[in-house]
Amino acid sequence: MEQIQRLKSIIDRLRSPGGCPWDLEQTRESLRPFLLEEAHEVSEAILHGDPQKVCEELGDLLMNIFLQARVAEEQKDFTLEKIAEEISDKLIRRHPHVFGDANAENPDDVRKQWERIKQEEKNANGEATEARTTIRSLPASLPALSRADRVGKMVAEVGFDWPDSAGALAKVEEEREELAEALAEGDAAAVEHEIGDLLFAVSSVARKCGVDPETALNRALSRFEDRFRTVDRHLGDRPHASLEELEEWYQQGKWDEGKGQESQG
Repeated sequence: MEQIQRLKSIIDRLRSPGGCPWDLEQTRESLRPFLLEEAHEVSEAILHGDPQKVCEELGDLLMNIFLQARVAEEQKDFTLEKIAEEISDKLIRRHPHVFGDANAENPDDVRKQWERIKQEEKNANGEATEARTTIRSLPASLPALSRADRVGKMVAEVGFDWPDSAGALAKVEEEREELAEALAEGDAAAVEHEIGDLLFAVSSVARKCGVDPETALNRALSRFEDRFRTVDRHLGDRPHASLEELEEWYQQGKWDEGKGQESQG
């Protein structure tokens, strides 16, 4: 904990008179983009599987959390201690099977217990009891594929789901056909509508296969970028090339990628 206190002291000095001009002019709102950026960089480092990079990016994220806490402290809204206190109390309250006498035999029991306690907390705080809402509120900034995955899991809790991935895959084909019809009709609004349905259906296939769709897409994009570097090497200073050439170079990049994986094996 010594280094945690050291970081807090550094942030406090940066935000104190005579500290850093840039840090001193920041507000909760101006720091928000950096907080989001660092969270995404942590996610990317995890995908790359580099523990040292994960450690570095978590440090950047922690710095942003400490900065937000310092700004709030200056405005007398809350403190870093209050943040830690409230999340600690919440974790203890919502894990009575660990810190109390409740029983939870599996992750599904834990999830149901968590939601029940969460609702009890709202009732105790005088918050109006809402009508049954299967699809719970999610952050607006959550990536769309991640949101689709979460929504799919929520409705699956009440039985609105396919028994296996085959049903989800059939839905993808159904949406693909509807998209083809919209394209043939030249209806731009319908095309957007059907593309959204198709992406949602694909996220359901991922969910039924136990795959995180956001992770899968990010890894696919990383592979594409790696392969396209081969295309760039062939292009050189040329502004463009024929599709046949581009495809040939891309396939070469794909082959090189496969050979690299074999050598690592």
